[in-house]
Amino acid sequence: MPRLPLNTLHAFRSVAELENLRAAGDALHLTHSAISQQIKSLESQLGFELFERRGRRVVLNPAGQALLRSVQAALAQLDVGAEAAAAAASGGAQRLRITTLPSFANRWLLPRIGRWRERHPALPLEIDASMHPLDLVRDGFHAAIRQGRGPWPGLESERLFDKPPMIVVASPVAARRLAGAQPEAFAREPLLGDNDLWRAWFGATGVDAAVNTVAVFNDAGLMLQAAEQNLGLALSREILAADALCDGRLVQLSPVAITHDDAQPYHFAYPPGLRDFAPLASLRTWVRAELDASYRALNALRRSRVARRRNDAGVRSA
Repeated sequence: MPRLPLNTLHAFRSVAELENLRAAGDALHLTHSAISQQIKSLESQLGFELFERRGRRVVLNPAGQALLRSVQAALAQLDVGAEAAAAAASGGAQRLRITTLPSFANRWLLPRIGRWRERHPALPLEIDASMHPLDLVRDGFHAAIRQGRGPWPGLESERLFDKPPMIVVASPVAARRLAGAQPEAFAREPLLGDNDLWRAWFGATGVDAAVNTVAVFNDAGLMLQAAEQNLGLALSREILAADALCDGRLVQLSPVAITHDDAQPYHFAYPPGLRDFAPLASLRTWVRAELDASYRALNALRRSRVARRRNDAGVRSA
């Protein structure tokens, strides 16, 4: 089979992703006719069609779907090579571009960037905090830390951790006021977050509470900031509250934890062509090591809390 011209592969990927010749032409700054000709040229060289025409839409057939996976990986690898070459030519450092949820970026990733910089000074990170999954290949990202069930089309993904438990946290001021209180007392406090999640938590404690939260947030990081400012009790994913729990900005009020369908697993996702890209491998290894350290710190905090409760109980019984 003859080698495929690179320009036809860019056109093929764009048409496949946008499902429209004119839109693909606009994205590549080419005319509708030029894009159409490139697709015809590619299909001619291959000896078979790649698309089905459905009115104004062009949709990949099974052969096109098979080719797209390889083309996306190959072009992603070429993009990385071009970035590395440009960085070397300018004397600068190549950036690793990653995207993740704002809550994970603010509450977990950003506080650790200093340690990344100490270990990998020649690999600066460019972080996009987005509520919506981005197309890594199209938008030029090396990786994503995503929450969901996976897998994602055109990407490889590795599970970082399963559904994180959700726990009740509050400011130290609220924790002192509620020391020793039963879950019934929490229902009389200002509650932050989703009503249904709180009902599930109270249900796990055996309490039938009327729940009416005082504020709902589209970002868990904002909710935790509100709890830190003593605006109410928050029901949060434990990993997002980990640093605040360990340094005392937040306190866990109850050992009862729940999991919920909304609390889906976290994955490290990347284009298949970057599987052996050394900087990305370094990032994967570092993220896993930092997560392990977070969970070790949380486990130590739990052990300390249990020991303190036992000691308090012993003092009272004496």
